[in-house]
Amino acid sequence: MDFKLTEEQELIRKNMREFTEKHVDPIAVEIDETSRHPEELFKKLAEGGWMGIPVPVEYGGSGSDYLTHIVAVDELARSCASTGFTVSIHVGIACMLVLLFGTEDQKKKFLAPMARGEKLGAFVLTEPGAGTDVMAATTTAVKDGNDYVLNGTKTFTSNGPTGDTYFVFAWTDKAAGRKGMSAFIVPRGTPGMEVGTHFKKMGLRSSQTSEMVFRNCRIPQENLLGKEGAGLLMAMTGFDHGRTGIAAQSTGILQAALDESIRYSKERVQFGQPISRQQAIAWMIADMATDLQAARFLTYHAAWMKDQGKPFSKEASMAKLFTSEAAMRHTIKAVQIHGGYGYVKGAKVERLMRDAKITEIYEGTSEAQRMVISGNVLR
Repeated sequence: MDFKLTEEQELIRKNMREFTEKHVDPIAVEIDETSRHPEELFKKLAEGGWMGIPVPVEYGGSGSDYLTHIVAVDELARSCASTGFTVSIHVGIACMLVLLFGTEDQKKKFLAPMARGEKLGAFVLTEPGAGTDVMAATTTAVKDGNDYVLNGTKTFTSNGPTGDTYFVFAWTDKAAGRKGMSAFIVPRGTPGMEVGTHFKKMGLRSSQTSEMVFRNCRIPQENLLGKEGAGLLMAMTGFDHGRTGIAAQSTGILQAALDESIRYSKERVQFGQPISRQQAIAWMIADMATDLQAARFLTYHAAWMKDQGKPFSKEASMAKLFTSEAAMRHTIKAVQIHGGYGYVKGAKVERLMRDAKITEIYEGTSEAQRMVISGNVLR
C-alpha cells in the first residue's frame, strides 16, 4: 500500500501553492468583503491550465487524473475556499459530466472551451422545494419538434451569475419516475433563461450563487446530454465527483486553520511563554493535525477510487462527511485559539469558520451523506 503522491502530483501541489501565494492570497480578503468574482484570477487559472486538469488534451485539458485535480483544489482552498469551490464545480461536475456522457460534438463544442478556462460551467439542479429530495423537482422539458422547452425555477445555483455553460436537469416524463429526468446543456444568453435572485451568503462570498429562471426556454435536441431519462443517473454521478471536490475544499480549509493556529500560538505570549506551550492549546492543535491527516487520506482515496474506474459513491460521501464536519469543528477551535483577534473581520480564521459551514450543507447535507453511507453498508 503506497500513500505517496506521484512526482507529477507533488509538482502540481508545489506549483499551486506558489500560484496561490502570488495571485490568491493578496486578494482573498478583498473578494470576501466585496463578494466579487475575480475575473482576473480566473484568467490566470486558465492560463496555468488549472481549469481542466483531468480532461484529455484533445478536449482542451491537461490530460491528468482526477486525483491530481483534487490535490490542486485542496491547495487552492487553503488560500481561498470560494475560489477552490468555483473551480471544483466547474471541473468536477460540469467538465466531468460532458466528458462522461457527452457526444463527440458536445465535447468539442462545450467541453473544450470549459477545460481551457474560456467558459465557466454551472450545475443547475436544486429547486426551492427540491434539495436533498431531487425527485420533488418541478422543472419540465417538453419536446416540441426538434427542441425541448424548459420551464421552471432553480435555486442555489453555484456559478449561476458568472457561468457560461449551464447543466440543467428537468422532467421529460414525470410519470416515468426515476427514469423520467433528463439533463440539458444551456449556453449563457439562450432566450428564456435568466439569472434570478443573487444570494448574499455568510461565507464563500466571492463564489457566486443565484436562482435560475426558465420561461419557455428553447433548447435544441442536440443539447440533450446523454439519453433522455438518464438525468437522475447523471445528477448522482455529478454528486459523487462534487462531494469529492467538497472534501478537498474542506481539507484545504482545515489545513489553513492548522497553519494559522500554529503560527499564532507560537507568536502569542501570555504568562511569559507562547500559548503553544499551554496544554489546552497544544491539544487543540494535536486534534486538528490528526483530523487533517485522516481527512486527506479519505479524500484522496475517494479520488483514487474514481481514477481506478471503481464505484466511489460511498467513499465520496465518507470523505465529504468527515472532512466537512472536521473543518467546521476545527475552524471554531482556530478562532478560539486566536481569542478576540480571531473574531475580527479580516482575520483569516474568521473567514475560514464562515466558509467551513456550507461544506456541511451543499452537495448533500451531512445527514444526506449518512443516508448514502448507511445505504451502502446495510444493503
